[in-house]
Amino acid sequence: MLPIKPHIWFDQDKAKEAAEFYAALLPNSALNYASHFSMPGGGQCEVVEFKLAGQQFLGISAPYPGLKINPSISFMINFDPSRDPDAAKHIDEVWNKLTDGGTIMMPLDRYDFSERYGWLSDKYGVNWQLILTKPEGEERPVIVPSLMYTGDMAGKANEALDFYCSVFKDGKRGITAPRPQDMGPDKAGTLMYADFQVDSTWMAAMDSAHQHGFTFNDAVSLLISCDTQEEIDYLWSALTAGGQPGQCGWLKDKYGVSWQITSKVMQDAMKNGSPEQIARVTGTFMTMQKVDVAAIQRAYNGE
Repeated sequence: MLPIKPHIWFDQDKAKEAAEFYAALLPNSALNYASHFSMPGGGQCEVVEFKLAGQQFLGISAPYPGLKINPSISFMINFDPSRDPDAAKHIDEVWNKLTDGGTIMMPLDRYDFSERYGWLSDKYGVNWQLILTKPEGEERPVIVPSLMYTGDMAGKANEALDFYCSVFKDGKRGITAPRPQDMGPDKAGTLMYADFQVDSTWMAAMDSAHQHGFTFNDAVSLLISCDTQEEIDYLWSALTAGGQPGQCGWLKDKYGVSWQITSKVMQDAMKNGSPEQIARVTGTFMTMQKVDVAAIQRAYNGE
């Protein structure tokens, strides 16, 4: 398996524009590729892959009204003075770029947990948490996807982290910071913050029992590209337990988080295939729930 790639569903015709914007934001970033394919009911779907500070992302824009990005999954950007002597300067620069046309959720300011931190939704609706980190303990990557458990799932973040660490063979917990006492609607023991590593990817999580009006949805999902059918079968079974299978390798786990369990063959087709190969592969892929690697390979080969 490859490391987890966050997959973002952008508004119509915005995927490539957004990817180019992010690729210019931080070092070690680039637009890897952009591709198109036809939707069964008509219209074009745009697919992009981009790298931001070393973290790979996938983006898509297609006619799918009503699916909106929300803060339930955000992306932390760590500005670490031990790796970047100008981290304090760079956090301000990136904040200014991301807030242009966006919405500030928490101002960039000093908080108990960081000398400089802020949360925003950018002009594409994607949520970012920028933090000046303390260079202590095991080094974390620059980009860390962060899950916020709200609504009926508020208070279940700790349980969810244990579940994910049990599903993935390399799963391990990192920092755990529970609330020491009740804080408004959030109960003592629920997570203010925790992080964990699965599939060679660091992620974070928190509980929030406030009335946010949003929960996890398909607008931001977590994509895993597998080498074999056995890997797909295992992850599909483990992550749909108590959850809900969907189409085209999509599923919701029992906590409502959306995942995509796909094949490296599919990713290679989208990146390197001819228009005819992409059309055959996507046409085959859209008939599936759980991905059938052999069927996708046959479509790719034109068999």
